[in-house]
Amino acid sequence: MPQIKRTPAGEALSNLILDLFRLNSLLFTAGDRMVAGLGLTSARWQILGAIVTAERPQPVAWLARDLGAARQNVQRIVNDLQRDGLVTFETNPHHRRAQLVVLTEKGRQSFDAAMRLQLPWVNGLSDGLSMKDIETVSRVVSTLRGRLESGQEPDDRA
Repeated sequence: MPQIKRTPAGEALSNLILDLFRLNSLLFTAGDRMVAGLGLTSARWQILGAIVTAERPQPVAWLARDLGAARQNVQRIVNDLQRDGLVTFETNPHHRRAQLVVLTEKGRQSFDAAMRLQLPWVNGLSDGLSMKDIETVSRVVSTLRGRLESGQEPDDRA
């Protein structure tokens, strides 16, 4: 039986995926360190960011979908955020059980403080990188994410 090999693009993408896994881990670790003094973690900060960028209050399931995360994990973190007074729940007029997650003033202040810490860090991290390179990587990542989110899977050739 002939062994199928990766195409050159498949090999390059496989290496990129491994680098992205490592990068994701390093980003979460750096984020945890950056916001620890605010009583946040990267995961909490990420969820606060999803709430801030949403056009209107959303239920946990929608936040999880937007983050590409498991609803149960997001629910656990949102419950922690609520316990600490960073978010509150409001009645959802469209669904009795799926309450809307709303940022409190304390949550807004925590998110804003985290973003102030992130500003010099991200500017330093981007130092020496060209806008063209950053935009190219962003397009590739967005395309891959879109393919995976749409369920567009390659043919199973194994």
